[in-house]
Amino acid sequence: MATSQNPARTYRDQRARRAALAAAIVTAITLALVLNANVTRVHAVGAFSSLRAPGEAAFIAGHRGDKTVAPENTLEALSHALNSAADYVETDVQLTADGIPVLMHDWTVDRTTNGTGPVWKYTYEELAALDAGSWFGDEFAGASVPTLERFLNLLRWSTKNAILELKGSWTDSQVTLVADLIALNGVSDHVIIGSFDIMTLQALQRVSPELPGMLIVRDIIGDPGELAAAAGAVALVTSKAAITRDPELVQRVHDAGLGILIYTLNDSETWSDAVSLGVDGIVTDRPAELGQWIAREFTKPADLPFATRRGSGD
Repeated sequence: MATSQNPARTYRDQRARRAALAAAIVTAITLALVLNANVTRVHAVGAFSSLRAPGEAAFIAGHRGDKTVAPENTLEALSHALNSAADYVETDVQLTADGIPVLMHDWTVDRTTNGTGPVWKYTYEELAALDAGSWFGDEFAGASVPTLERFLNLLRWSTKNAILELKGSWTDSQVTLVADLIALNGVSDHVIIGSFDIMTLQALQRVSPELPGMLIVRDIIGDPGELAAAAGAVALVTSKAAITRDPELVQRVHDAGLGILIYTLNDSETWSDAVSLGVDGIVTDRPAELGQWIAREFTKPADLPFATRRGSGD
């Protein structure tokens, strides 16, 4: 015969077990956030040398190269940015049907080539045959959609750095394709990976934790440290609207040991507003003009992000 149990005691035991389990879960999450925050702080200092103070000149990131002088995300636009005052060149990475990382912002090729349809439906050979320059100007007729590998080869011999935005959601194996190209070109310590997708940045942490990541968000709600820790990010990239609505946001991000970049600012008024709040970087379509403005208005800090790179023999 089964031994009878006291219902009240059983209920108390169940409540106690649930309470203990809940406490263990909370402790584990808290410990993970604390540990991740510490790692992020170390990596942020490594990636950005130092975080900016209000009024100190931000670094410049050329958005899709220099879009004012050449068609975006072409080698021509990227080369102009690499030879400008920009500290970083930002570009967008997608995969072709045959798994080749290429530089293209839009999901379709319609706006910036003479083709139609989504990037992922094209093999690289098909994509390379498109004209990616005529829409901008006749002098760029025949410009092609570049591979990530070609851009990294340019970056290898430059004194500049790159932000690679991985468009959409990427698996571990897909992120590995990009990480391997970065390593093969010897630029691992001069590239930051950006994404709107937390899972993509988590994949980056699994397959190549030495590459710093930045989470791109249109707005930052709640604790920026927890948000960055969830993605394993060293910095947050957000909109002008976010810091206009919440001027103390920049300081909270810095207090969490994180860098903060603002996109996409193209005039002196917005540049001045961003610098006055102490943002670390400004993403702009006009890197040459921003460089001239900073030269007039500010003394750039000596410890620019990723201080000057390798020699030609590296």
